[in-house]
Amino acid sequence: MIDIHLIETPVHGRTLFRPADPRRLLVGFHGYGETADVHLGQLERLPGAGQWSLAAVQALHPFYVRSTQEVVASWMTRLDREHAIADNIEYVRRVLADLPAARIRVFAGFSQGASMAWRAAAALGCSGVIVLGGDVPPDLPTAAKLPLALIGRGARDDWYTNEKLKKDLSFLEGRARATACVFEGGHEWTDEFRTAAGEFLRAVSS
Repeated sequence: MIDIHLIETPVHGRTLFRPADPRRLLVGFHGYGETADVHLGQLERLPGAGQWSLAAVQALHPFYVRSTQEVVASWMTRLDREHAIADNIEYVRRVLADLPAARIRVFAGFSQGASMAWRAAAALGCSGVIVLGGDVPPDLPTAAKLPLALIGRGARDDWYTNEKLKKDLSFLEGRARATACVFEGGHEWTDEFRTAAGEFLRAVSS
């Protein structure tokens, strides 16, 4: 017989912070195999981003891209998933405690990071959620209080399909005021979605 022992241990996470207006904070979560640097660059391209303090949180599980040896990261795998979710929520909680408090806080996530944005919103609260190319995680509590949300999907995205988008909108009905932005493109950021995200940020902060 083999017993599994799960050992809790401290680990250091990496967050990039670009200060601006201390009243507004946009916190981003990158996709699988990306970095906080890449995600911060995307957040900076959003219309009106200069009026927001920006934070890009890097996932706790780094790995090498085999072909280039670039260091990227992942939020979790299916192994010990429940513990990884709890670890990630506590990580985000500590990230926020380390940053200046803001009256308006928005979480943004791309692909795998979309699930993190939803989890952070449900567990820690915020003014709005912007997600692109990623679904509502099945572990999200049904009784969670959720904020305004913008959900982006590329019409040619084979991962975040139209069926997944419909399922998410159905789940969020009555729980959050969610708007979908379906744009021409794939699993990617586009100018059309950036425009919608900029308008969303302006509405949340008005």
